[in-house]
Amino acid sequence: MFDTTPTAMTILKLAGLMALAMTAGCSSMTPISPQTLDGRKPLVIAHRGASGYLPEHTLEAYQRAIDLGADAIEPDLISTRDGVLIASHYPNLAINTDVASRPEFASRKRENWPIDGELQSGWFAHDFTLAEIKTLGVFATDPERPQQYNGKFRIVTLKEIIDLVKAESERLGRSIAIYPETKNPTYHRDLALPLEGKLISAIQSAGWNSKTAPVFVQSFEPGSLKAMRAKGLEVRMVQLIDGDGYDFRTGGITYAAPFHRPYDWEKSGDRRLFSDMVTPAGLAEIRTYADGIGPWKPYIVPVKGQLDDAGNLKDINGDGRTDLRDASFQAPTSLLNDAHKLGLFVHAFTFRNEDRYLAHSYAGDPHAEYRQFFRLGVDGVFSEFPDTALAAR
Repeated sequence: MFDTTPTAMTILKLAGLMALAMTAGCSSMTPISPQTLDGRKPLVIAHRGASGYLPEHTLEAYQRAIDLGADAIEPDLISTRDGVLIASHYPNLAINTDVASRPEFASRKRENWPIDGELQSGWFAHDFTLAEIKTLGVFATDPERPQQYNGKFRIVTLKEIIDLVKAESERLGRSIAIYPETKNPTYHRDLALPLEGKLISAIQSAGWNSKTAPVFVQSFEPGSLKAMRAKGLEVRMVQLIDGDGYDFRTGGITYAAPFHRPYDWEKSGDRRLFSDMVTPAGLAEIRTYADGIGPWKPYIVPVKGQLDDAGNLKDINGDGRTDLRDASFQAPTSLLNDAHKLGLFVHAFTFRNEDRYLAHSYAGDPHAEYRQFFRLGVDGVFSEFPDTALAAR
């Protein structure tokens, strides 16, 4: 595991973060001097588009992100039955579309269908052609976010996203990057619908197969990244690093299926966890096939709750439950420094504006969280509210 012992540098950083927390409510924000790997401002990556405002992974959400100034837009990629790459976080279309209300597709519902070892019931993209999927309306997946756009937008293809990025880059006179993820690649390979070859072809067709192209390719599965590198993909690649949840008692991360390890590791019998990726040996291994890492935020800044005399977590905000809003951030780990020493950039996920996603230390101010990570030297952030990230940068 990375070093969680407060070194002199860590203590100095923590002191600055405490000062930041005390001034979280201030409206004026002084510029942050970049401490990134390349000395440039950290990237703002629109997670599934401007998904805090519009249904995720729609052309409208990507357009909104670009209009707000995002440096990059992030599509998760899955496959249709006819082998077209489309943008969706979920192979199960019941989660983010109106397919359940469509009688013409009722017979295609599957019960207890396995995805990365987890059984799901619903309608799955691999049973639908692109033409059929294009008839479905997309829904917001977070019930506490705007619902008035439900059903009005459609799922989009990777080709449509590339065309949008190229057109908007030319119109605006600035480079907009695309940041695709191979979603559930082992699952798709087992369906004889592999993602990697089609993604490589799309990138090559766009004229983007180089380290300097406005492209980052990411995956939670190392095997997917290694396969693409072996097939000649030259763009920057990013190993994502996940976890199941917060351990508010210890300040650590919990690991439970399906978020405990990459599914290609699980299927091959490799018993390592995502936590093994952030060890010195794990980072060194990643450096052999990737250019950066995309860790979940608490790998960089842990959060921990407070315990009462009986050993129970305290309900700090008095809302009757104990969760992230009752936790405080702890001293940063050594992960950023460890990664940078190996030449790996670090893009952290996922940043959201709502109070339910913010530790108590930030006093309900998402700018304070962004600025904490920016001051630490993170190279980029995945944000569902890119305008907030840009304002903090």
